[in-house]
Amino acid sequence: MTRHLTHICQGTCSRQIDIDIDGETILNVQFTGGCHGNTQGVAALVRGMRIDEVIARLDGIDCRGKGTSCPDQLARALKAAREK
Repeated sequence: MTRHLTHICQGTCSRQIDIDIDGETILNVQFTGGCHGNTQGVAALVRGMRIDEVIARLDGIDCRGKGTSCPDQLARALKAAREK
């Protein structure tokens, strides 16, 4: 069953992340705002990956001392989705 998630970003240039998942697999990720090339790259790399793997790879990545980053925000969104 496909689920759609929308995450409002905190502390990053990207404002929102839209995520489609099927079970434990990421089908699609789209960032609104942020560094377009980087967010497109992250979205392409995680497509088809399992949620746990994405969280393990992206959780805690920092951008310019902000304490978070666009990839970290994606990990946080996926963690929140797993808790629901």
